[in-house]
Amino acid sequence: MRDVIVTLLVFASLPYIFKRPSFGMVMWIWISVMNPHSQGWGFARDFPFAAIIAVVTVAAMLTNAKRTYRLPLTPVTATFLLFVVWMCLTSVFAIHPEQIGTQLVKVLKIMGMTIVVLMLVRKRLHVEWLIWTVVVSIGYYGTKGGIFTIRSGGQYRVWGPIGTFIDGNNEIALALVMTIPLMYYLYGLLTHKWARRAMVASMFLCALASLASYSRGAAIAMGMMLVFFWLKSNHKAVIGVLLLCCVPFALVFMPEQWHARIDTIDEYQQDESAMGRINAWKMAYNLANDRLMGGGFEIYDPEVFERYAPVPEDVHAAHSIYFQVLGEHGWIGLGIYLMLGFLTWRTGSWIVRAAGPHAELAWAANLARMIQVSLLGFMVGGAFLSLAYFDVPYYLMAAMVATRMIVEREKKALAPQLAAQPTVQDELDEDLEHDPVR
Repeated sequence: MRDVIVTLLVFASLPYIFKRPSFGMVMWIWISVMNPHSQGWGFARDFPFAAIIAVVTVAAMLTNAKRTYRLPLTPVTATFLLFVVWMCLTSVFAIHPEQIGTQLVKVLKIMGMTIVVLMLVRKRLHVEWLIWTVVVSIGYYGTKGGIFTIRSGGQYRVWGPIGTFIDGNNEIALALVMTIPLMYYLYGLLTHKWARRAMVASMFLCALASLASYSRGAAIAMGMMLVFFWLKSNHKAVIGVLLLCCVPFALVFMPEQWHARIDTIDEYQQDESAMGRINAWKMAYNLANDRLMGGGFEIYDPEVFERYAPVPEDVHAAHSIYFQVLGEHGWIGLGIYLMLGFLTWRTGSWIVRAAGPHAELAWAANLARMIQVSLLGFMVGGAFLSLAYFDVPYYLMAAMVATRMIVEREKKALAPQLAAQPTVQDELDEDLEHDPVR
């Protein structure tokens, strides 16, 4: 039944996508992030829904006579394109060029559709469609996982949907950490009291599900995210009281084995998993020092570890977005990747400064703050996970770029009105003209 429902929804959306390509962005993010077809057990699990949506969306853009879609030229988009080109170049000189095809195609699909998203997100409505789609896609698993955690008393781990970027307990936990700030932004847009209450409940359940993943990296990311979330919020007193009430309750609610698992952070030298990650990090470091362009994709095998790892027989994935990029694309690739994150962050800071004085643009400042909080969670939690090509951060990058373009347009439109408004000095001069004695 689930297979049929997902299939009907996708095919029913195609005419709307062809009429409004921006709707294709929504369907693509829904299929690629939530992977609803993975919840079925029949033909839909392996059906190429994403490819169909992508083809129809691009075709609709090319045949749309009313509008020409262009990629916004900003430092962020230029750096993003440079990163894509560099990954293609490192693939040419990969250690295992005959093995990288599948991963290269997968990454290029994500990057290619990110470019499409950048071209399609042009209005505030489109930005909010993007945020809502990400929140619904990930929040579904967080809400379900939070309810499962309450029912089980936190005795069992929460896992993500099988066969996706977020199928592991660590990955789904980080995705939920990233989603909570976006939920808070949407909470500010809601007006119906029950809708607002439902959003608050979803935020709490997502946080509980993230804790119930038993992910140590996600626990660290959650702590950093909550601190920065409080600093960036406009209602520090209220948020502070809620955090002081909810965080201790969540920690007390979790069972003893959860606390035992988290306590191993201080004893990483005795933890095989932690030491395996450090071994993989050292391998990536040595490889990058030896090869200017890194090793390309698919470098986590005995042959590469034999050449570059301190413990050759302990083969692990990178377990870090930073060492993943370093090992696969070298120091130049890591530099481009870090520059992309820095420029995206700076774009958010610009939006907050530019939109802050204007009530009409308050939504943009609030959104930029929450995207920054979300990306901070990714940057901290990603230090322990191989999620360098996880698509959600790139979609948030696109939302940030689009929001800046919208703010620039709106400020230009507001400029004549602001120029026409009298200044304080004008009002004083007018008073003196009518009352020379003063």
